[in-house]
Amino acid sequence: MRKGTTLIEVSVTIGILGVMAGLTFPRFTSYRDRIAVDAATSSTLSLLATARHAALRLATHTTVHFDTAGAIVVVVAGVDTIERRPLRDIHGVGLATTRDSIAFGPGGLGYGAANTLIILRRGAAADTVAVSRLGRARR
Repeated sequence: MRKGTTLIEVSVTIGILGVMAGLTFPRFTSYRDRIAVDAATSSTLSLLATARHAALRLATHTTVHFDTAGAIVVVVAGVDTIERRPLRDIHGVGLATTRDSIAFGPGGLGYGAANTLIILRRGAAADTVAVSRLGRARR
C-alpha cells in the first residue's frame, strides 16, 4: 500500500481551489465596495447632524463644505473648524454634490440646502444623501 498523494492529485486540488477563488473574488470586491459606501454615507450623515447640533448649541452659523476633488467634508462653526473628514482616504469613496456647501443658522435651519444631493460612490456601489430645504438629511 502506498501512502501520500501524487503531484497530479495536489495539482488538481489546487486548480479546483483556484477556480473557486476566482469565482468568489468579484462578489467579494462588490461586497467591500458596498460596505465602504455605506460607512461613508453614515459618516456624512453624522457630519451633517454634527453641524446642525453645533449651530444650535453655539447659536452661530455653521457651514458644511464639500470638496469633491479630494472627497473631503469640513464642518465650520464661525471661524473654527469643528471637524474635517477625508472620505477618500478613510473609505476610498468618491464624492459628488449638487452644491459645494450647506449652512445651518443659529436655529438649526438649513440655508442653501434645498434639494442638495450628496452622492458617494466606489466601484459599482453608490449611495445618495438628500438634504431638504430645512436642513434635514436622509438616505
